[in-house]
Amino acid sequence: MRTLFATLKSTRPAQWLTSCVCLAAILCGGALCGSSALGQSTAYIGYAYPAGGQQGTTFRVKLGGQRLSGAHQVLVSGSGVSATVAKAYPRLSNQEMVVLREQLNALRPKFKGKGKSNAKATPGMSAVELRIRDNIEGRLAEYCNRPASTSIADLVFVDITIAADAEPGPRELRVVAEQGISNPLVFVVGQLPEVARKPMLTSSMQVLGKEELALRKRPTDEAEVAIDLPRTVNGQIASGEVNVYRFQARKGQRLVISCAARELIPFIADAVPGWFQPVISVSSAQGEELSYNDDFGFKPDPTLLFEVPADGEYRLRVFDALYRGREDFVYRISIGELPLLTGIFPLGGNEQTLARLQWQGWNVKGAQLKLGARDEAQGIQWVSVVQDGLVSNCLPFLLSEQAATSDTEPNNSPENAQQVALPAIINGRIDSPGDWDVFEVAGVAGQPLVAEVLARRLDSPLDSILKVTDRTGQVLFVNDDHADVASGLNTHHADSYLMFTPAVDGPIYVHLGDTSRSGGEAFAYRLRISRPQPDFELRVTPSNVGIRPKNSVALSVYAIRKDGYDGDIKIQLGGPKDSFSMSSVTLTPEKDTAKLYLKTTLRQTAKPVPFSIQGQAVAFKDRAPHEAVPADDRMQAFLWRHLVPAQDLAAVVLLPRSADSFTRPVPPAPRPSEVAAVNAASANFTKKQAAGRLKQLRSLFEEWFLTDEFYNLKVAECEAVQ
Repeated sequence: MRTLFATLKSTRPAQWLTSCVCLAAILCGGALCGSSALGQSTAYIGYAYPAGGQQGTTFRVKLGGQRLSGAHQVLVSGSGVSATVAKAYPRLSNQEMVVLREQLNALRPKFKGKGKSNAKATPGMSAVELRIRDNIEGRLAEYCNRPASTSIADLVFVDITIAADAEPGPRELRVVAEQGISNPLVFVVGQLPEVARKPMLTSSMQVLGKEELALRKRPTDEAEVAIDLPRTVNGQIASGEVNVYRFQARKGQRLVISCAARELIPFIADAVPGWFQPVISVSSAQGEELSYNDDFGFKPDPTLLFEVPADGEYRLRVFDALYRGREDFVYRISIGELPLLTGIFPLGGNEQTLARLQWQGWNVKGAQLKLGARDEAQGIQWVSVVQDGLVSNCLPFLLSEQAATSDTEPNNSPENAQQVALPAIINGRIDSPGDWDVFEVAGVAGQPLVAEVLARRLDSPLDSILKVTDRTGQVLFVNDDHADVASGLNTHHADSYLMFTPAVDGPIYVHLGDTSRSGGEAFAYRLRISRPQPDFELRVTPSNVGIRPKNSVALSVYAIRKDGYDGDIKIQLGGPKDSFSMSSVTLTPEKDTAKLYLKTTLRQTAKPVPFSIQGQAVAFKDRAPHEAVPADDRMQAFLWRHLVPAQDLAAVVLLPRSADSFTRPVPPAPRPSEVAAVNAASANFTKKQAAGRLKQLRSLFEEWFLTDEFYNLKVAECEAVQ
């Protein structure tokens, strides 16, 4: 695992952009799909559009992915959101599309008009024939012969209902298909009225020198949309596209314009730098640009804090920084006088500290603190504020019972260093640009010490640097960035870490600053200075699994060792042990990853069943076991891998599909006389291909694309060539 994640060290996108592009040129034209790139063999979803909706509404969501054949269930975490599969369009071969067109032509004499229309059926057209005609026309409209990304070419359309009292905020959405349960995607329950642009069709692959042929051909009246505030707008960016929203605003309004894109889809396997990088700007009605943002702090998703200069009309523009685009370049932008947290202080502490929490932001004067879900495995309490009934964004607060102190100014040099006794947790800020906080501890020769910063991992903009000096000012140790595999959403591991051993007795000075010499009240940190505290964390992938009855499924567990822990770790099933079983595995010091095989006695499940994986430090049997955090192995920009945390670890037991499970009865087999009447010479396939064609026909029939008569005709063709 150490080798696998070595590339996670603190490289920024600009530093590895060239190498990624070169790699893309080598890899079969550069089209790596997200799921195959990750070595997955189960269902996969690459985008959901729209990626959320308002409380108290019902709407349709389009999902794009891979291996979604037989999608029959949609799972949304939490309560208050229900979802059902309306229709599924697995990617079809050219041969299957020929069959659909032949079926449609066979039906044309029975209805008036051509193409996709509201043509009325003739008196002789049955309800089944009408359904099949509409299904084929819908499938033909969504068909793309050479999609830009095959990993998002399977389509599932889902009807979602959000209860009026559903808790606002992000959820996880998954699909259950024949090949198992998919990865999670973020789905947001919003509070504002919403606007969603028409979903994009599957993007065509671009051909070098003829890229314009693959560009989206969109009516001009769809390029600009008029909206009222407050509002959440949903869209997808096509290659080279700019979306525009027009709105009225009053002088003095403090508008928060917040865009979610990477927040929705954190990593895209075949995109450089590995996600959709939106840019937003606001201009006057005359076209003068008034405000612009492509990153908010250290986060790629932009947010504009716009104080309206005058009454009038304004235009919001959104596009990709590199003018890329396709259907998984999904965004949600919320616009209005909305509460926004830009920082909290301190970043951690006990329950009493949490009750006295300070915060900064826009439109948060007089707001009330709101506590969200707790992540018990990682000790995180998610906090937000409520202003006029609207809930702000969430920020993490690290719950800890260990006593902490605050940094005391002035302490910016060894001469006025703040003395601390070990072990110490210091909550502090880099108050101003160029500020340093210096702490003095007693060093003992030969006894190791640890200095660790928690800032970026707790959503602070601080890009920390640690250095250790002696009483003469000589720099003994220094660290800027330290990679933490447990922080799966970070690509710039900006928090610093040092484990060092003083050579002589005497005072040791720990200096903490910001590498870019930035500072301010949002630049908060938690600094730990202590003797090494050997420990570990666990991650288990995938976060949800599908199991066949009387079978097992493989899981991967990763150990992330802390402060030099080099002992054995015993991995075992935490529960429920009455319905699941798993042989225990011991990770020795030279081994940080292992395969687990989960079995179940359950025959079938109507919904996911939660389970847990635990790890026990063999050397510290008196300590409570650690619970593995569910995660999913995601690829970024062709190469980098990340363990992205998920909300739940659960299993779904799926019965294998059999003839008895088909929802549409198969018509009686064609009579021998019907088979004999078919001219086998007209069939453009061989005897060897007939078996595969029969499976294709059965699948198309099951999905309500073929009538009984047409199905039997094609089956007779296959039997004739045999």
